[in-house]
Amino acid sequence: MSLTDAPHDTSPDASPGAEPVATGVGGPTVAPGPRRRRVPWSSVGLVAAVVVLWELVGRFAFDSDAVMPPPSDVVVELLGRWSTYTTHITSTASAAAWGWLWGNAIAVGIGILAVVFPFLESWAMRIAVAVTSLPIIALGPIFQVTLDGSGPKIALAALSVVLTTLVGTIVGLTSADPTSLDLVSALGGDRWDQMRRVRFRAALPPFFTALRISAPAAVLGAIIGEFLGRVETGLGVALVNAQRNVQTDRVWAIALLATAMAGLGYAAIAFVGRRLTPWAGSGVGS
Repeated sequence: MSLTDAPHDTSPDASPGAEPVATGVGGPTVAPGPRRRRVPWSSVGLVAAVVVLWELVGRFAFDSDAVMPPPSDVVVELLGRWSTYTTHITSTASAAAWGWLWGNAIAVGIGILAVVFPFLESWAMRIAVAVTSLPIIALGPIFQVTLDGSGPKIALAALSVVLTTLVGTIVGLTSADPTSLDLVSALGGDRWDQMRRVRFRAALPPFFTALRISAPAAVLGAIIGEFLGRVETGLGVALVNAQRNVQTDRVWAIALLATAMAGLGYAAIAFVGRRLTPWAGSGVGS
């Protein structure tokens, strides 16, 4: 009798919360419990080492703090002007979020059509690659004269995520199990039934991978849109003003805020992806 066929311990002495025990030829074996996520101490140590090195270099390697201010000065700058930074963070985050939503919605729609109608796939990919390859600096002025308010930076944020999500959507939808697709067809289902019942579930892991990669891209697109002007608030506007006034500590503070915003977007989507696709393993949430 193999271990997989061995009876489980169902004696009255077994506690309700105990782990299931299987009795086999080699003795009792305990079924593995849920895996716990380990704290990445190596990463924490690396970040701490970088901060300490940055502090030492900023304090002693240069004659002036204008070259590389130490992180302690950057933190003082952030805390001293936090109310002002909050306004800029809100403006940039709002534009990045709207651009992320619009760009991903467009990419998902095009991806679904490209899979349902395969002759559209090559054309969709060519157009997406061509549009994404255009310099943002060239597209920015066009958006500036055609859109009002925050429209230009939302458009640039949306443009920054389209190609990534389009590729993830098409790859995910086309990775469905052929046997499951044939079963739906055998039961009288059409392409849309295959999409709803098989392809959408198969596409979730690659789709969430594309979403988390596109989050930092949306933040970058929104900040570049703010560089072009016509807006009064945003991290891009604050960064341009700090550069003009040679406020190095403020430039570094804004750079850290932009990095943190992009990282939080990435981490939030990775968290949601792990919860919605537990069968995908660690790849979706890594």
